[in-house]
Amino acid sequence: MSNLYPSAAQAYNYPLTIKQLLNRARMTSTQQEVVFADKQRMTYEQLFGRIAKFANVLEGLNLDKGDVVAVMDWDTPRFLESYFAIPMSQYVLQTVNVRLSPEKILYTINHAKPKVLLLNSEFAPMVKDYQFENSSIEHIIWLDDNGVTCEDVLPERKSMVLGEYEELLEAASDEFEFQDFDENTIAVTFYTSGTTGNPKGVFFSHRQLVLHTLVEAASLGTLPQKQGVVLGDVYMPMTPMFHVMAWGFPYTATMLGLKQVYPGRYAPDVLLKLIETEKVSITHCVPTILQMLLKQAEAEGKKFNGLKMIIGGSRLTEGLASAALSSGIEVYTGYGMSETAPLISITEFSSDEGELSFEEDVKRRCLSGKPVMLVEQQLWNGEGKAVAHDGKETGELVLRAPWLTQSYFKNADAGDELWEGGYMHTQDIASIKANGWLNISDRLKDVIKTGGEWISSLEIETILSLHPAVADVAVIGIQDEKWGERPLAAIVLKPGAEHTNPKDIIALVEQAAENGLIAKYGVPENHIIVDELPKTSVGKHDKKVMRELYANQTGV
Repeated sequence: MSNLYPSAAQAYNYPLTIKQLLNRARMTSTQQEVVFADKQRMTYEQLFGRIAKFANVLEGLNLDKGDVVAVMDWDTPRFLESYFAIPMSQYVLQTVNVRLSPEKILYTINHAKPKVLLLNSEFAPMVKDYQFENSSIEHIIWLDDNGVTCEDVLPERKSMVLGEYEELLEAASDEFEFQDFDENTIAVTFYTSGTTGNPKGVFFSHRQLVLHTLVEAASLGTLPQKQGVVLGDVYMPMTPMFHVMAWGFPYTATMLGLKQVYPGRYAPDVLLKLIETEKVSITHCVPTILQMLLKQAEAEGKKFNGLKMIIGGSRLTEGLASAALSSGIEVYTGYGMSETAPLISITEFSSDEGELSFEEDVKRRCLSGKPVMLVEQQLWNGEGKAVAHDGKETGELVLRAPWLTQSYFKNADAGDELWEGGYMHTQDIASIKANGWLNISDRLKDVIKTGGEWISSLEIETILSLHPAVADVAVIGIQDEKWGERPLAAIVLKPGAEHTNPKDIIALVEQAAENGLIAKYGVPENHIIVDELPKTSVGKHDKKVMRELYANQTGV
């Protein structure tokens, strides 16, 4: 009885493939702009022609469907074209995390085994200085913005270089008919920047990315204009395009036909100038990039005119949120991870919530938001049993949504562990209020266990961030003979605050404990002042490295 209403013989069985994301923009946005810093401007009509040209270049390489094509580039329109041309041609796009160590980069390439590598000249020394083991790469396509030729850097691999990207596109036809195929075909893969072991390959199908794009557009489109996405917005990524497809925003922006600005390599002065000159109105980044941008704006004596900014990757602290709002940035939180493509939840703004004080508004923006459409979230205890959504009980956040990665690339055992019990395990400790508000309190691996009790490092970091002298802060657990672990606060001071007494900063936590906001055993008696905190390749606090660096610290 499954076919009660058979379709007409001529009906189109609409597959949810990435090419369908272009349908509206082809009709409505042909003269909209795509900008590459101060180097290149094009219309959407030209962008679509370039996607077809790139597909024709790839078709001439005798690749098999399902072959991997890797990209090592900064945030450029070339990368945007790769987002479409490669998977739409039934190949798998590998976005290479260029901020990993050279050894890890080579591991990801050797593991994914791409047949083609799009290589920015700035990363060419990596190919020259490190030997690929049983390399699968048959063709290199040269990418350059600095007048560097492959003969300058890779003379010994000249025979592998198919040509320079722009020259190859110039010689190719701008007509290409992208075929329909199974929407469950793998479209992209990239590797997590995990701090333990080798990176794991996450992958997503066409269907998953289309559904993620639709829900991202709908979720942002239902927010008030002041925070959400409207058709007049100008989009610029400040999360690398190699990392979870820049949170899916290039797909969403292209589907909607927004003006898009690509900055190339991130430099704070360039980012600030592009925001101003191109009238960028919506972006996303990790807290590290926001700190960098605020510092640059302060140095230039500038503020932001309501720039909408979604923060993810690391916790948005109340101190940083306050600074951003005071500087004219409409900052708020999105939650997700590499395995979730990444959007799971986002700060909710509604017209009927009444007036909030500045402090209440800041707190709301720093929560991990409410689930977006189609997401099911639960909290599980250590026995795999669901706990109450009362805003108090905590457990591991587990998820279901139609775009979550189903496993890991060539690593099914790790995929089985990820999905144990039929839900994706995030390894994030959280509480959920009765109305759906999600509050991530820590990572399982970052929870500090002292005297049999758990301390949330993120909770303490948020309190410390409120001190006006604090530029950045991380809290980790260090070994303690009596208690097992005790918290250590590593603090970066703002310029000009070098003479601040760290005990005055810690006093904020002591006061919070006295007021019953946190347990008294959460006050860190160990605290150190550092020039900077170790970060992962995507700008998150690298607490594994911190635990190694500061293992023997006893504080100030």
